Amino acid sequence: MTKTVFIVRHCQADGQSPDAWITTDGQARAAALADLLEPMGVERIVSSPFVRAHQSILPLAERLGLPIDVDNRLAERVLGANGPDWLDRLRATFLDFDLRFPGGESNREAMTRGVAAVDDALRRDVATIVIVTHGNLLTLLLRHFDPRFGFDQWLDLTNPDVFRVAVGDTEASVVRVWRSSDE
Repeated sequence: MTKTVFIVRHCQADGQSPDAWITTDGQARAAALADLLEPMGVERIVSSPFVRAHQSILPLAERLGLPIDVDNRLAERVLGANGPDWLDRLRATFLDFDLRFPGGESNREAMTRGVAAVDDALRRDVATIVIVTHGNLLTLLLRHFDPRFGFDQWLDLTNPDVFRVAVGDTEASVVRVWRSSDE
């Protein structure tokens, strides 16, 4: 049986901390995100514990009358490389999936925990799932299903961004279904 997973990057937020709220623009996009996903037959919503992820999918959850299940494994990857060269360091982690900076986790570690969350969601008796997460982890999840995803695709992400992953018994396909147009 093929299952559909919509993997969503949260809407625009006012910061990077776990308790950062989505902006006014982010709220408008969260409503548009609900418009997009409402007719898709969503049966389950799973979100990162970060406030911006929860707020991004709340309009859909309210329309569908579904709870938002929180999974800590969907939290953003901790790079552990703050400072002016963080982008170069992030790029390096896509070249070496085991590279880990002090206080952070490698891409492989983050991908493993994120994929475990997706696998748990797929084991449920539902056909269509929405998973809300963050840019780096979203890219790693997509890479699990399609090895073409990497640093350049991360650079191209918008807030929000939505990918549909059709997961069958032996293969999966990834299609971008929404890209915010003004980013």
